[in-house]
Amino acid sequence: MSVDAFDRLLGAARHRRFAIALAFALPWTAAATALAWRLGRGNPTMAVGIALAALLVAIVISWRWSLRLDRGWLQRHLDANHPALEDSSALLAADASNLPPLAHLQRDRVLERLPSLQTSGVRARWPVAGIVASAAAAALVVAAALLWPTASPSDPAANRTGTHTQAATQPDVLQLTERNLAIAPPAYTGLPDRDGDSLDATVPEGATLAWTLRFAPVPDAVALEFIDGRRVALEREGDRWRAKATAEQPGLYRIVTRAALPWEDGALHRIDVVRDQPPSIRVTAPAQSLSLRTPGQRRWTLEFEAADDHGISAVADIHLTMTEGSGENIGFRDEVRRITGRGDRRDKRFSQQLDLDALGLSEGDDLIVHFVVRDNRAGQAQSTRSASQILRWPPPQAREDSGMDGVLQKVLPAYFSSQRQIIIDAEALVAERPRLQDEAFAARSDTIAVDQRLLRLRYGQFLGEESEGAPTLPAAGPGDADELPPPPILLPTSDAEDEADAWREMVAAQRQGEHAEDHDEGGPGRIGFGEAGNVLEEFGHLHDIPESATLLDPKTRALLRRALGEMWQSELALRQARPHDALPPANRALALVKEIQQSDRIHLARIGTGQPPVDVSRRLSGERAGIASRRVPLPQAEVDEDVPAALWRALASASGDDAIDLATLQAWLAANDERSADPLALLAAVDAVQRDPACDACRSRLRALLWSLATPAPAAPRARPEADATGKAYLDALRGEAGE
Repeated sequence: MSVDAFDRLLGAARHRRFAIALAFALPWTAAATALAWRLGRGNPTMAVGIALAALLVAIVISWRWSLRLDRGWLQRHLDANHPALEDSSALLAADASNLPPLAHLQRDRVLERLPSLQTSGVRARWPVAGIVASAAAAALVVAAALLWPTASPSDPAANRTGTHTQAATQPDVLQLTERNLAIAPPAYTGLPDRDGDSLDATVPEGATLAWTLRFAPVPDAVALEFIDGRRVALEREGDRWRAKATAEQPGLYRIVTRAALPWEDGALHRIDVVRDQPPSIRVTAPAQSLSLRTPGQRRWTLEFEAADDHGISAVADIHLTMTEGSGENIGFRDEVRRITGRGDRRDKRFSQQLDLDALGLSEGDDLIVHFVVRDNRAGQAQSTRSASQILRWPPPQAREDSGMDGVLQKVLPAYFSSQRQIIIDAEALVAERPRLQDEAFAARSDTIAVDQRLLRLRYGQFLGEESEGAPTLPAAGPGDADELPPPPILLPTSDAEDEADAWREMVAAQRQGEHAEDHDEGGPGRIGFGEAGNVLEEFGHLHDIPESATLLDPKTRALLRRALGEMWQSELALRQARPHDALPPANRALALVKEIQQSDRIHLARIGTGQPPVDVSRRLSGERAGIASRRVPLPQAEVDEDVPAALWRALASASGDDAIDLATLQAWLAANDERSADPLALLAAVDAVQRDPACDACRSRLRALLWSLATPAPAAPRARPEADATGKAYLDALRGEAGE
């Protein structure tokens, strides 16, 4: 014999042990399946799952038990049961090339004397008695599981199965013995199918619902009646009733039957439908909606992220619009490109680089881009469009001719940041302070201060402040001839030194010109011929007095002056690289600006009021003939009768005789579905009142739900209350004095 015979003996021994172990385990697998069937209340899915799991465990345990038989066990078995092998079975497992000559000869003798499979005795005998006993015990467990009586009506487990106590105690009532609702979501959602014994479910829009019901005894007809009027009839298949429907809208339904026995289960079941939401887009690059092309820029990078609740299409559209020309000769070119995104099925990232030279973009042109993404909804894909991103190539600046110096002037449009934007920029700068260098932080703070200054000057022109000029000098006393007044507190701007020098020069010029010759000629403040101040004073118009340069009423002027003061404080803190200290005055300035915007009165001093002349002869005479009442009758507010308020008042009746119009309420909910957080709960409460009008708890619950939906009545002016006894006596005394 060869060495392979030794391995065949070992394999035969293992196979026999595996079969014996499996024979012991299979009956108990059947017992576990029967228990799962009974505990699952006849659910085949649960029973099959337990059976497969038990069978797999039995196979694994039997195989591991058979692997305990190894070569050492076989050698010991052969040496103990076959003396002809001379205790030399171990030589069969050794490498023949490494054995000495005597050991090699002994190994050959052992191979010749190795017994056959039938005579070796390596295969164990079948334990018939043990297998029969195990199978009998398992059969008893199966019989007990299948023949055990059902739970009594008083058992709490019966209530958890959904069987009504009254139906269990009355044998002459139709009973629902089995129920199942299978839900198959649309394929594009990627959601798994599921089923269960609950007839309430929350499903995605477009899901397929399959009901399976079984009654005892079998009724003549079964249907599902929705509270909104829909009806789904079930078809009989053997002793079961089945029906399918597509979930398009949420609803409440109950099971109705036609049978010889009464059906007393009128419980409402609820189907909630989760609407498929359109995809969302978030543009990540560029960070701002308007970008300017920098010198040498040849590409423009666009990046955005898209997300959807069920899945988004891998392909998105980029719509390009290029403008050409200027003025009335402007033209447009449109182009659509498709790009592929990266990511999972619900979140994708898209990126695209546009070649500006290939698009033919030139100076003065704009490139407008927006993105369109779609979800993977079958047949009715929803799309979302992003906001437009603009890349602007500024036009070339006008060139000044050498012969036109001083005539041409570069005029650029003035852009002003709003006070709210200044606050947002300051808050962002405060948040980014740990990541910025001191120089960059101070530069950005100064940039925001420039925006604050421009906005302050913009509002200041309504108070006659056309420029930031120096404040008015105080009158010089006789002892102050040689003293120079200190310059005003200036903001740390780049031109602070120039403003200080201008202040000193103005002070000196004013003191030198106090007794000039032109002062006696009626020209106050004249310094010399051709001075800019004299020219403006003679030919210009005065705007330095705020009250003479505004049409605003005094209250608005005061508010505006306070707002400008707060802007000054905000600018001061921003100039000193303290944006955190600039936020409180900036917020106060914003509140004042908003209050100013609400003002609707202006002061027009040059326009007369045009009131009728006063008849002085009737003054203090007490004559009231011909004087009409000053009270203007207010029209009675007409309030539309809204349905929730009407139903709420109808439920106030303790007798419950007023009928609840369910159809009207359903129509109102269809038109005002956004006003109710849970329309199905409201309809269920209405149905409970209709089925039992005398139920006080049901009426109270419905009134509580309707109260939040009722439109509040508008406040009506109330008449002045009548005078009491003291007041009447006082009025009578006044009338008596007037009569005398």
